[in-house]
Amino acid sequence: MRFIDTFREGDHIADVYLCKYKQSAVSKNGKAYENVILQDRTGTIDAKIWEPSSSGIDSFEAMDYVDIKGEVTNFQGSLQLNIRRARKASEGEYIPADYLPVSEKNIEEMYTELTALLDTVGDPYLKQLIANYFGDDKFAEAFKAHSAAKSVHHSFVGGLLEHTLNVVRFCDYFAQMYPYLNRDLLLTAAAFHDVGKLKEISAFPENDYTDDGQLLGHIVMGSELVGYGCRCIKGFPKKLSSELQHCILAHHGEYEFGSPKKPAIPEALALNLADNADAKLETMKELIKGAPDGSGWLGYNRLFESNIRRSTPAEG
Repeated sequence: MRFIDTFREGDHIADVYLCKYKQSAVSKNGKAYENVILQDRTGTIDAKIWEPSSSGIDSFEAMDYVDIKGEVTNFQGSLQLNIRRARKASEGEYIPADYLPVSEKNIEEMYTELTALLDTVGDPYLKQLIANYFGDDKFAEAFKAHSAAKSVHHSFVGGLLEHTLNVVRFCDYFAQMYPYLNRDLLLTAAAFHDVGKLKEISAFPENDYTDDGQLLGHIVMGSELVGYGCRCIKGFPKKLSSELQHCILAHHGEYEFGSPKKPAIPEALALNLADNADAKLETMKELIKGAPDGSGWLGYNRLFESNIRRSTPAEG
């Protein structure tokens, strides 16, 4: 199979891809065309069907596996596929695992490291809360298989786990650097900060927002899940539960970023910094990885509000 991350300008492509998105549109001159996003396990590519009524374009919909023929072009610095022929593929013509983007890191090893870090939490109530979720096989399997986003960063199988582990690592470092932080509270908050994404985003291959995701969002649902978990543990201190939920509610830091609350305690601030650092560094990594080889400046990016480019590689 020809994977998307190997596409280069001028390539002629003939293979099966997952249609992640499809929508009809009209050009400025009034001509109908189709916007399509194709996906395999290495990533996605924007595609266009400029002549959707031609005889070579059969009917297909989003989430279908589609046999595609087309050419790779460069549009405003990004690769794009012009689809000339397309038909819905039949079972047996593709291997579903080839179309799920997966973390480059070992998922089982990451989960083992995460649970080992969480085992160092000493507070008995927080320790029980962690065990009730991360020690549950069904929860663990769902957590390991989920993404951390529909797009932008960690939008792959194992993405939620990878992002959570990185945030816990950052928070563990912060607790060492600033001993006044309540390490047990901070690490627990880091472990649960994005747990609402299990309900906000559907499982692969869809990996799209659910109704509750659109209506409530992962921050509110994560806080509700943690609040429920605390209430199920006899004697769980109300103040500790409120502080833990506050960390989750404030982890985006600002109202304009979807945070219902701004950080009001040191642990909430530390969690916000850790979450923001990992999300932005991963976003930058994915933008650079997805750019054509040899490209310099990659153009203006709205997420960073800046023109971005690769840095000079380190020597040695």
